[in-house]
Amino acid sequence: MKIKPDKLASEITKALRTYTSEVEKDILKVEEKVAIDAVQRLRTNSPQDTGDYRKGWRMKREGKKIVIYNATDASLTHLLEKGHAQRGGGRVAPRVHIAPVEEKAIDEFITGVEKVVKR
Repeated sequence: MKIKPDKLASEITKALRTYTSEVEKDILKVEEKVAIDAVQRLRTNSPQDTGDYRKGWRMKREGKKIVIYNATDASLTHLLEKGHAQRGGGRVAPRVHIAPVEEKAIDEFITGVEKVVKR
């Protein structure tokens, strides 16, 4: 394919736009996959009493970001993750289950984006 020198800039711009849109689409796919995996890990690793807290993990898209949250018992996330004081004295030990999933999701997202950009 021959390109005239006066049209070279527009052809380069067009190629970059195409590449950019493909990368954006692939990054959205990576983002969604990482979020789905994180929700599954949270459901597996969460403490289970009645099972409602464990089953309550959801994800939703808000604009350009994905939010992972607990729909059934959102107020328990901090108490379980960090521990809390008991009414009669003493403390409940923390059950760290969110932080490891968050760290793994961040690593997976970075790795996925790097693969998309390098292709």
